[in-house]
Amino acid sequence: MTDDSMTLEQWAARVAEALDLGADYPVDIELALDVARDAAHAVMRPAAPLTTLLVGIAAGRAGGDEEAVRRASAVVTALIAETSQAG
Repeated sequence: MTDDSMTLEQWAARVAEALDLGADYPVDIELALDVARDAAHAVMRPAAPLTTLLVGIAAGRAGGDEEAVRRASAVVTALIAETSQAG
């Protein structure tokens, strides 16, 4: 059952805590949603969750901090732009 009153920030905190990242782990929700949206529109809809998963894995391997997430997102955003221009 879903809780319609839960915000994305609250959900992110719950997920971060469940994953032992800590409930106060910084999550750039807007950036994640932007990457997912761009992948869904420029590639195909199922690319959104796959792309954000891969960004998260790459960022984790690069240290897992906010800057690592921004760098991985920038790489993917550039790839999405190339893909949409080529298509």
